[in-house]
Amino acid sequence: MGETLSTGMSQFVIFIQENPVFCILAFVTILSALYVVTLRNIFHCALFLILALFGVAGIYVMLNAEFLAAVQVLIYVGAISVLIIFAIMLTSRLATKQISQTNEQAAVAIFVCAGFLMATLGSMAYSVWRVSRNTLPENNVLALGKSLMTDFALPFEVVSAVLLAAMIGAIVLAGREES
Repeated sequence: MGETLSTGMSQFVIFIQENPVFCILAFVTILSALYVVTLRNIFHCALFLILALFGVAGIYVMLNAEFLAAVQVLIYVGAISVLIIFAIMLTSRLATKQISQTNEQAAVAIFVCAGFLMATLGSMAYSVWRVSRNTLPENNVLALGKSLMTDFALPFEVVSAVLLAAMIGAIVLAGREES
């Protein structure tokens, strides 16, 4: 058991040494995600969410998934983040002193997060890290586009309808607030 732990940890250290850019991107993504859930100012949370989404796009670039990185930046960083900031600006009552900005269950949340952290670190220590050097085919973006427009056309349209409904809801809430 101890030998498996040392082998797993040594492979993990080698992975870190061979991929420093990935580790930096992962660290920035995780740190900004922590700020998203711990900061009290909701606008600052939205800005750190944008940084976390950019970090994920950088990881996609490192995995040679340039199309997914571009979609990540265009849809999530561009559209979704602007929608979130738009909703924050339209619902200005969220920042007032009358609404509690804290959660009374912080101790339980810390305990659960610590448990998940220990489980993750334990699984990382006992895992054998195999790095595949397979290259993607030349036409992977073409295959992905065909799949998106044929097999996954309905989920794609459903997501667009949900986003439209969220935008209309934010406008309706803003209209009620003004009157």
